[in-house]
Amino acid sequence: MKLYALLFLMFATFLHADTVFAEPKPSITEPRQIIFSIKSGSDDEINHVLSSANNVLKFYGPENVNMRIVAYYHGIKALLKKHKDIAIRVKALMLLDVEFYACGNTMRTKNIKKEELLDGSEIVTAGIVEITERVKEGWIYIVP
Repeated sequence: MKLYALLFLMFATFLHADTVFAEPKPSITEPRQIIFSIKSGSDDEINHVLSSANNVLKFYGPENVNMRIVAYYHGIKALLKKHKDIAIRVKALMLLDVEFYACGNTMRTKNIKKEELLDGSEIVTAGIVEITERVKEGWIYIVP
């Protein structure tokens, strides 16, 4: 029985593999450029994106990542001051230099004023166009 346990532990050790970084490895001078989007107004969906962003920062280290999160459609809720629980998480990510962008088209459609957005949020004309242009520049678009 001890032999089986020992063999199992040895086999299980081989199943664990570390991520191998692509070249150039992420660094302060060669950061990973990552963009997320928030399009759903569901608290679960918003929190999932924020948690995924946080996990990426923990893995690479915030100094090795340029990160943007674009909120549009119902996801604009993530950047509104009145949603306090979400605002706490967004502000925490802002402290790690994550940039948040609100879709100007969504703001016009939903009659949202700039003053309603969390301080530090930027406004772009169109959220989807912002994502498209960053991807064209080589940013990685992650949809959790």
